Amino acid sequence: MQLEAIQGALRAAQIDGWLFYDHHNRDPIAGRMLGIDPHAHVTRRWYYLIPAVGEPRKLVHRIEAGRLDHLPGAKGVYSSWQELAATLETMLGTGLGGTRRLAMQYSPGNAIMYVSMVDAGTVEFLRSLGKEIVSSADLVSQFEAVLSAAQMASHAVAQRKIDAILAQAFHEIGRVLHPPSGRAGAITEFDMVQWFSEAMRREGLTWENGPNVSVGANSADSHYEPTAQKCKPIRNGDFLLIDIWAKTEALAAGQPSIHYDITWTGVIGREPTELEQNIFYAVRDARDAAIQTIEQAFAAGRPIYGFQADDAAREVIRRAGFGEYFTHRTGHNIAAELHGSGAHLDNLETHDERQILPNTCFSVEPGIYLPASFQPQFGVRSEVNMLTTAGKAWVTGPRQQELVRI
Repeated sequence: MQLEAIQGALRAAQIDGWLFYDHHNRDPIAGRMLGIDPHAHVTRRWYYLIPAVGEPRKLVHRIEAGRLDHLPGAKGVYSSWQELAATLETMLGTGLGGTRRLAMQYSPGNAIMYVSMVDAGTVEFLRSLGKEIVSSADLVSQFEAVLSAAQMASHAVAQRKIDAILAQAFHEIGRVLHPPSGRAGAITEFDMVQWFSEAMRREGLTWENGPNVSVGANSADSHYEPTAQKCKPIRNGDFLLIDIWAKTEALAAGQPSIHYDITWTGVIGREPTELEQNIFYAVRDARDAAIQTIEQAFAAGRPIYGFQADDAAREVIRRAGFGEYFTHRTGHNIAAELHGSGAHLDNLETHDERQILPNTCFSVEPGIYLPASFQPQFGVRSEVNMLTTAGKAWVTGPRQQELVRI
């Protein structure tokens, strides 16, 4: 836990303290930041206060009195609900010596639901004690999404390996469907999922779920997941979408490595149709508009927020006449988890007012997914990743400029 840095951030934000609270492992953010075992048997409420100035304080139930012993600070204990309320009020203090303005994993109106972990009743009780509860969203971004140099380097390792595997995959599909003998073989979406899995294992990569290999109408389902029981054959003439992500093993000192996450599209055994080209170009240009908006803001030293990058991409697709078919956010933060706790590029699913911070990673992945009324039905997504430092933002791998021909 970065106690001094957290307290400095609280003072800079004019917040009196950061109150962590959990019950039955409902708040994974608190667990990660405080180093609590996610598999621990937690059956009672606990609280941990980091004040802007002074020693932290903790409150635990007597039958789980050692729950927070690995953390610094004075400890209080309780058994009854009456004792809990009274001890918590004392711990938080009153008057000028108390903590009046408290950050918690809370979002007004549940606007940023990714950090909205604290139940309404707890917020109501704290307000009854005269506390002002503010969102910890920006603090979470600062302490969960900002990467070390080693983590940023791990992303580059994953990038090189994944890009090479993707190129091999296009070759493999072509080898099966366009063999020298002229007699095409048989291959399914799920066969290619297994092929990717084996290729990534050989490279020492790890991942959760996926990857996604989809053809035809399945590419219009942005979260399609082929299985052995539910998949399509891959054939000549198909439209193809591949979404692949992975990371290296954990780094030294327990630091998590960082994913590389990309999506490419192409056609098999033919040239693209005019509609496929138009959709791809709209998506490509939307991707590049978001990238340029972020690059220019960082180069100028100007703050930029998640919703602004989404607006830049969405406007391009809207002007192309496909706005209603861009049905998800433009990008997500990539940190300890594939979908991390930092700012997302989003002004659709949420109005994400979190700042895109230096030393963070995120995807840029606009898409257009045509409904069944379009025949043939298909979807296009073009996904790249970006890294940032003070004064600079850049794309970490190649940008697809044309539909792949296989």
